Amino acid sequence: MQRTLINLPPLRALGFCLAITLFEWLTYMASDMVMPAMLNVTQDLGADTAHIPNAFNLYLIGGVCLQWLIGPLSDRFGRRPLLLAGCALFGATCAATVATPGIEVFNALRLLQGMGLGFVVAVSYPALQEVFCEADAVRLMALLGNVALLSPLLGPLLGSLLLEWLSWRELFLGLGLIATLTWIGLYACMPETIGVVRHDGGQQAPIPFSLGQLSSRYLALLRNHRFVGICLALGLMSLPLIAWIGLAPLLLVQLLGLTTREYALWQIPVFSAVIVGNLILDRLLASRDLPQLIRLALWPFCLGLLTLIAAALTSLSLAGLMTGLALYAVGLGMSNAALYRLALFSSDDSKGLVSASIGMISIAVMGVGGSLIAAIGGGTRLESFAIWAALGGLLSLPLLYRFLPNVPTDSASST
Repeated sequence: MQRTLINLPPLRALGFCLAITLFEWLTYMASDMVMPAMLNVTQDLGADTAHIPNAFNLYLIGGVCLQWLIGPLSDRFGRRPLLLAGCALFGATCAATVATPGIEVFNALRLLQGMGLGFVVAVSYPALQEVFCEADAVRLMALLGNVALLSPLLGPLLGSLLLEWLSWRELFLGLGLIATLTWIGLYACMPETIGVVRHDGGQQAPIPFSLGQLSSRYLALLRNHRFVGICLALGLMSLPLIAWIGLAPLLLVQLLGLTTREYALWQIPVFSAVIVGNLILDRLLASRDLPQLIRLALWPFCLGLLTLIAAALTSLSLAGLMTGLALYAVGLGMSNAALYRLALFSSDDSKGLVSASIGMISIAVMGVGGSLIAAIGGGTRLESFAIWAALGGLLSLPLLYRFLPNVPTDSASST
């Protein structure tokens, strides 16, 4: 069992990890499981297929909308009540999708559902860092990320199977019901980390909430060039994967004429590769510091993106596209949790506010970048997608080159 920094029984610590994992998994499932049905959604609501990537990007943007407020509120009032409120909001908006009358309401609900992702990033991630010591926190972030990755890995396949018996409205109702069970698990198992004295004598005291002080603290973070650079790199490194999730239904189903089940099966190589990268990260954590791990991850990361560009400039096949994406995904899996940890501890401010800033910057990069790739034709041809997605990911390299060598190897002191 992982070492906890607060007095938490092993079974409750396990339940806490499982409940957070389920909530994170649900926030992704709310997108991935219905992606095979998005053509049906637009047809049912009489909307243009251009709303398919738009709805996905609105979901990402929803994850940004409240993070600036959620993180500081959790610093003041505690992680536990904020995460319970976020889970309740997510479940209610999923259930409300059953009565969606048109695409405008559907998109608005997607925005609200995406706010659940904001609670995961701004509240549950800092809570994990405050409950567990450094190595275990990074390991849990990676391993729990593997479980969350089961959503894009199995979500499209599960969604295509369920759609043979259920409508897309009933899928959302099911997500709402599972969110209710998740809320019960969080209520029973989640500890409060604010104001609790840890085993090492440290304590994260409540921080008074003031809009004036809040704006000055955010401005101070934005002046921290290292922090902003790492956050931008975090978003850009994930951009090709996010663009693939949003545009895959158009590329595979509408463009290539695959069935929804075939579309779902083609997701397996990409997200399996991310899981492989996370497992490699777990094995290497004991012998290497975080900057070294990220530098190692750049080898498969860059090789995969360069493969996409080379394949697009010759004769890109679906197999070639998948090969490049899978190589890139291994590098992403190896680096994501480590880079998040470096970003979180590149500032001495409260971890709720810092985590909220990480989420806002990185998710905004992914949402805006995904929208731009869709707008310039990334969903119309495999070659266009491969080139623009690869270039977007490679933009992270100058930022990593600039800021990664300057990150202290002991940047992640135990919380």
